[in-house]
Amino acid sequence: MAQIRFTILLMLALSLLPGTLAAQGAMGGDAGQYVILNAQYGNENNHVDVTNRLKELASHDQQFRISYESMATDPARGQAKTLRVYARGPNGQERMFEFRDGSVFDGAMFTSWGQANWGDDQWQGGWNGANNNGAGQYSILSAQYGSESHHVDVTARLKELARADRMFRLNYNTFGVDPDEGHAKSLHIFARGPNGQERMFEYRDNSLIDGAMFSSWGQGNWGNDNWSGDWNGGGQGQGGDAGQYVILSAQYGTERRHVDVTDRLKELARTDRQFRMGNSTFGVDPDRGVVKALRIFARGPNGQERMFEYREGSVVDGAQFRSWGQGDWGTGNWSGNWNGGGQGGGYRDAGQFAIVSAQYGSQRRHVDVTARLKELARTDRQFRLDYRTFGVDPDEGHAKVLRIYARGPNGRERMFEYRDGSTIDGAQFRGWGGGDWSNARWSGRWEGEEREERERDRDKDRDRQR
Repeated sequence: MAQIRFTILLMLALSLLPGTLAAQGAMGGDAGQYVILNAQYGNENNHVDVTNRLKELASHDQQFRISYESMATDPARGQAKTLRVYARGPNGQERMFEFRDGSVFDGAMFTSWGQANWGDDQWQGGWNGANNNGAGQYSILSAQYGSESHHVDVTARLKELARADRMFRLNYNTFGVDPDEGHAKSLHIFARGPNGQERMFEYRDNSLIDGAMFSSWGQGNWGNDNWSGDWNGGGQGQGGDAGQYVILSAQYGTERRHVDVTDRLKELARTDRQFRMGNSTFGVDPDRGVVKALRIFARGPNGQERMFEYREGSVVDGAQFRSWGQGDWGTGNWSGNWNGGGQGGGYRDAGQFAIVSAQYGSQRRHVDVTARLKELARTDRQFRLDYRTFGVDPDEGHAKVLRIYARGPNGRERMFEYRDGSTIDGAQFRGWGGGDWSNARWSGRWEGEEREERERDRDKDRDRQR
């Protein structure tokens, strides 16, 4: 009888296996917008195709650290290496993503990542890709480096850097010139947007430059149009019309004492440039002796209210706000809630993963920090992770991580890992700002339910193939 029962159960399991595998293929990794064409590992002089190796890693559907060990090859021994992933975006343009040795790779941005049904055997690109980054919407007119009183044209040098098609960190060594010694300098890139208006993008020394927003960045066939010649940007400064959020209100101060600064923000926005925020910006100090913030409340394309926070000393850039430079906003109905969005159900509810637990530490020693994470989430802002974040160090002297376990739209549990020093943003989690997360139970597994189930299913596949 026992043997008959076992046979029936085995037949049922095998009949359900295709559905199980299909469900796994429909997990969070399918939400990305870029389709991988090819992956290369090494450096410009020595690199190898690792597309198939990346597929093997993708089948585990978890983050991993880039190294010659994870890539199972070392094409340039003793030299710095990178993984370059070439992918096609939703507009049909190809883009290159670079991950240096030691960095953590997460396939969430790539379509069908976990299924690994991607890769183009006919891809003909080189180390620098094929027609990279033509997808940006701003066409560069000129690049100037220095200060308002002393700056030089660096357009030609920027073209050289752009052709390498990678991010780079800015300082006077980048351009081989220091036009205003002893003073703070910045790179101003002047570009024409889709509406024909000129816009200025400012990057201060030590900031990271990524040309993804600029048309034909990697090809360098730009800089031939007429720049207005204005260090602070030309025309009427109305390039900010492309943003997707409509501002309802702007408040400056603290939760207990804040004032409406919407009109003053409109004045600043009409100059259509970035600005550094402080007491002097708004000409008022609503809560003396206390750190204050500017909170901009805006309505997104889904009709939900979202709050954007800028602390004193941070730079405000209106690129994401519609009609920023024109200032024809601020007339909509704001909820009046300092923390934004009524009951916390604004954009925060747009995420597709419902948190079930948060654990901080290492595999051998970790603690539950779900309650503390809820407190942080209710401030609805990004924060940098370390042991002080949670007020506990469960494994002193060892590297620690935050692992968030969440249930996706298909009901399956998924684990998200954040290492010490990384920035946490709850945008992908449902109900993040309200703290009204899932009441479902966590599997209790440090490695996550999803990974263990996948390993079991792979074992079953191997057994069937024997």
